[in-house]
Amino acid sequence: MLNNRDKWMAKKHKKIRLRCQKGIPPSLRGRAWQYLSGGKVKLQQNPGKFDELDMSPGDPKWLDVIERDLHRQFPFHEMFVSRGGHGQQDLFRVLKAYTLYRPEEGYCQAQAPIAAVLLMHMPAEQAFWCLVQICEKYLPGYYSEKLEAIQLDGEILFSLLQKVSPVAHKHLSRQKIDPLLYMTEWFMCAFARTLPWSSVLRVWDMFFCEGVKIIFRVGLVLLKHALGSPEKLKACQGQYETIERLRSLSPKIMQEAFLVQEVVELPVTERQIEREHLIQLRRWQETRGELQSCSPPRLHGAKAILEAEPGPRPTLQPSPSIRLPLDAPLPGSKGKPKPSKQIQKEQKEQQKQAKGYLDKPPTPNQTKMASAAGDACPPQDVAPKDPVHQDPAPQDSAPQDSAHHHSRESLTSQESEDTYL
Repeated sequence: MLNNRDKWMAKKHKKIRLRCQKGIPPSLRGRAWQYLSGGKVKLQQNPGKFDELDMSPGDPKWLDVIERDLHRQFPFHEMFVSRGGHGQQDLFRVLKAYTLYRPEEGYCQAQAPIAAVLLMHMPAEQAFWCLVQICEKYLPGYYSEKLEAIQLDGEILFSLLQKVSPVAHKHLSRQKIDPLLYMTEWFMCAFARTLPWSSVLRVWDMFFCEGVKIIFRVGLVLLKHALGSPEKLKACQGQYETIERLRSLSPKIMQEAFLVQEVVELPVTERQIEREHLIQLRRWQETRGELQSCSPPRLHGAKAILEAEPGPRPTLQPSPSIRLPLDAPLPGSKGKPKPSKQIQKEQKEQQKQAKGYLDKPPTPNQTKMASAAGDACPPQDVAPKDPVHQDPAPQDSAPQDSAHHHSRESLTSQESEDTYL
């Protein structure tokens, strides 16, 4: 699938989606994330860009903030446990490079856990381009200064909750709990700080394939099973208790098998999300005016990203052709090469012509010319030739030349075959 990504994505996207829902094998996960997100294409389109950003000094106002956040990302993981270790160094390089790549956006603390998860599966350069794709294609505007995109998605989540779990929606409305109080870390970190590690990986497999709707579905499943029944609401009488319930979710609903099954079966589509996005955007403009940050449009998953940014096509190069002489054996054949009928016919004609020329008596003019030549060139004392070592007959010269020609052609064809193979 990875070797023929374009073909599979165009014709068998459903099968790729099912494979991602079942879970990408750990040995292929990093490589699959690069292909699904389009980070591999970005890397090919910008060779040497990361090295250029890595060598640049960076903005001091962002460097201090990044330095303070390094030890907070997965402090018990072997990559990030030691200060100054290779994990923290690579994390610093990736985050600093992004502030130089998008200076108008800078650095947001929620980018650090995203980059850390990527670095656990791929080198720093590949992790950087995957981070770029997440910030620009999957979650555009999430890490801008005003956080307007995350506020809009909070309203979208709350509106979709009314259809998924009316009980939970009614309780949150009664308590007047703003979605930003519980969903900001969920969405901005893609649940990297919320779910168990095995569940995080399964959610990210589906997220890279299908886009932000997976993040919405996970959030709706957690809200539904945490606040979706009157029995569960008995311990959440006030605003504080409700927020605490959402911050300390039950391990059962975050378990990998249960959560993934619920997410796959939840009927929330891209069309519903985009329709709610237009509704909430219109309300925002009516109450708060135009958005201050203009983020690019969101792309829903790997197929949409591939269609928007197709990868470079390899140029077709002419392959050397293999030309064999007419009397050469075919590959795999046994025995000596047999001359073709055409060559046999030509050799017989040449022999007949030579024989006829030797058997024909010389004309008077030829005799006179021969005697004149003898007078002009007097005979010299030359030893007689041994009849055994006489020069070959004239008719033998043509086959020798032909054989020499064929041997050179065979060598050329062999060299051409080696080049082709």
